[in-house]
Amino acid sequence: MVAGTLAAAFLPLFIGSPAAAQDVRAAVTAQSPNPLASGPALPTYSAAAEAQKAATAAGRTSVAKQIAVIAGQPTAVWLGEWYDDAALVRVLQAETQTAAQQKKTAVFVLYAIPARDCGLHSSGGFDAAGYQRWARLIAQTLRGTPSVAIVEPDALAMLGSCEGQGDRLGLIADAVRTLADAGVPAYIDAGNSNWVPAETMAQRLRDAGVSTARGFSTNISNFQTTTAEQRYAERVRALLGGTARYVIDTSRNGRGWTGDWCNPSGVGLGTTPRAVTGSGGLDALLWIKRPGESDGLCNGGPAAGSWFEKAALDLVALRKR
Repeated sequence: MVAGTLAAAFLPLFIGSPAAAQDVRAAVTAQSPNPLASGPALPTYSAAAEAQKAATAAGRTSVAKQIAVIAGQPTAVWLGEWYDDAALVRVLQAETQTAAQQKKTAVFVLYAIPARDCGLHSSGGFDAAGYQRWARLIAQTLRGTPSVAIVEPDALAMLGSCEGQGDRLGLIADAVRTLADAGVPAYIDAGNSNWVPAETMAQRLRDAGVSTARGFSTNISNFQTTTAEQRYAERVRALLGGTARYVIDTSRNGRGWTGDWCNPSGVGLGTTPRAVTGSGGLDALLWIKRPGESDGLCNGGPAAGSWFEKAALDLVALRKR
C-alpha cells in the first residue's frame, strides 16, 4: 500500500501543454550543454566501498588498499525491479542530493526491460505496463536534479534474440520521452563495437527515440578499447545525422577484449571517469559497470552483481596506467 500510494503521488509525470513539454525536452537533447561537464558523482554506496571497509576491519591492509583504487572512483547506480517504489525513491533522492553536494552529476542505469538479458545471467525485468509506470516514477523523482540516465544496457543489441520482448523499441522510446519531459538527459545503450553493425544499430536507435535523448552509450559491461568504441560511436553518430552525443564505459577496458565476456581473465581497469571536451560527440568516459561486481555464475564468479574479490584485484593489478 505504501509503495502504491507513493507511486500515485508522483503521477502524472508532466502537467502542461504539449508545447511546454517539447521545450523541456529540447533542453536535454544533443544540442544542450554537456550534462556531465562537471564529472560523474561518487555514489553513496558501492560493493567496492563496502569490501574496502571489510578488508580494513579484518586487518587485510594490502587488499583494502587495492580495492580503494576502485572504491574511490565514481560509478553508476543501477536501478531495477529489486527496489520497491519506496526504496527506489529513497535511492534516487539520496544519490542526487549527494551529487549536488559534490557539484557533480549522478549517473543512473535503467535496467528492467521485459525479457532482460534473454534469461541469461542477469535475467528479470518488469512487464510492459510495470516498466512504463516505473520509468515515470524515476523521471518524476529525478526532475530538477543533477542526473543523467543510461537506458537499458544490451536491450537494443539483443533486440529479437528471444521471446517476451514485446514492443521493446516502443518501451525504450516511451521511457526516453518520459525522462526528457522531466528534463533528464538520457543515453540509450548501443551495445559495443564488436556486436551489432553500426548501420543496424543506428536504425534501432532511431526506432527507439534517440532524437528525444541526449544520445547513446557504448561498451557497457564490456571490454573493447576506447579507441575502437569511439570509432564505432562516431560512425553511429554520423548515420544518425551527426548531432547525437555519446558516453563510453571504460570500467574494464584497460587491456581490451580477451575473447570472453563473462568474468574474463586478463582484463584491467580503464581510464578513470571524466568529462570529455573537443573529441567529436563524446561527452564522458564513465564507469557504468561497477568494477569488481560479477557478470554471473561463470569463470568462478558469484551471481551477477555480487562482489567478486578475485576479479576486482585482477582489474586493479592490470589497470591502465
